[in-house]
Amino acid sequence: MSTDQTPPSAPGRPLRSESDTRDAAPQYVLPLVVRLERAAPPPRTDALETAARAVLVMLSDERSVGEGEWAPVMRAWQDARIRKVVRRARGAEWRRAEKLPGITVTGKTAEVRVFPPVPLDGWPKELARLQVSGTDLDDPERPAPADPSAPVLWLNPDLTMSAGKAMAQAGHAAQLAWWDLSDEARTAWRDAGFPLSVRTADPADWPSLTSSGLPLVRDAGFTEIAPGSCTVVADHRALRRTA
Repeated sequence: MSTDQTPPSAPGRPLRSESDTRDAAPQYVLPLVVRLERAAPPPRTDALETAARAVLVMLSDERSVGEGEWAPVMRAWQDARIRKVVRRARGAEWRRAEKLPGITVTGKTAEVRVFPPVPLDGWPKELARLQVSGTDLDDPERPAPADPSAPVLWLNPDLTMSAGKAMAQAGHAAQLAWWDLSDEARTAWRDAGFPLSVRTADPADWPSLTSSGLPLVRDAGFTEIAPGSCTVVADHRALRRTA
């Protein structure tokens, strides 16, 4: 599932200030592949949380910053629209994907592999052949309440999204939170292993969340939902002190 998010500029964010400049820049996409074996698909919430952590792991990896080998494409991707595409793989497809440069992040049972950004029309054949649509999952049990001591990515309770779409949106929210944190808070989050929860907000709480000043994802509307829809709010304790 592809998705594209264009947050407003803010100090410390690598995005350029003008939206037309972002559109004119070479467009890249961050590929994520979720492992979906027929016999044992992961729970939906576990997949969403693992995808969000995978984005954070990629952003903080030493190969993605400074003079790292992935740093040039990471900068080019973040200078344009922060597109993400979630595809699914199983069996031999997954094993082929694992051979490409990237990072596999595991949750309770979910496995998500994130790859360095690629041009929109320059996907490796091993990933280009993977399916995008139809990536949906269920939670066999209602997720436990979110840990109040860890960041929470709150999903819009009024929107229905496939698992693939929601994984990409959760990744966007995690990325916006990462951009807005101080270096000290980023280091603490990374060193703790990027703990986080993804939960659907209570309808009564959603208006206050979207007006809180916390990082808010607005979707470009290419797939599934209307342009400009608010999809996720990233609630991090370090951001609430200044929100």
